[in-house]
Amino acid sequence: MLEINSSLTIHDSEIELHAMRSQGAGGQNVNKVSTAIHLRFDVQASSLPEFVKAKLLDRNDKRLTKEGIIVIKAQQFRTQDQNRADALDRLRTLIKSALVIQKARKPTKPSKGSKQRRLEYKSQRSQLKASRQRVEY
Repeated sequence: MLEINSSLTIHDSEIELHAMRSQGAGGQNVNKVSTAIHLRFDVQASSLPEFVKAKLLDRNDKRLTKEGIIVIKAQQFRTQDQNRADALDRLRTLIKSALVIQKARKPTKPSKGSKQRRLEYKSQRSQLKASRQRVEY
């Protein structure tokens, strides 16, 4: 069970984990041992609440396919267990970020004092620049 928060969990059967060989440098170990983890999570077929599914699917994220499957590849560590934990943690973080509800922005207006200060500053700058001009006799 992957625990997202105190009220939301994902069953292990909903998450596909495949071990594969890592890319990059590492000597003989890279060629012999399957340490990288390829995680696949189908958002539409999951047991997540509908509003979380909608927020996840609306994201413009490179880890999300057109079919609504989240694909995470973890190969940062040398052991399979650490990479598995890293992939699950990244999935947990992604789903937690979809749970956050943004506050609606309240449009504000500048105060009378700030408007007055801006206009005074503009007139001072105008006078300063005017004083730099060539004087005609």
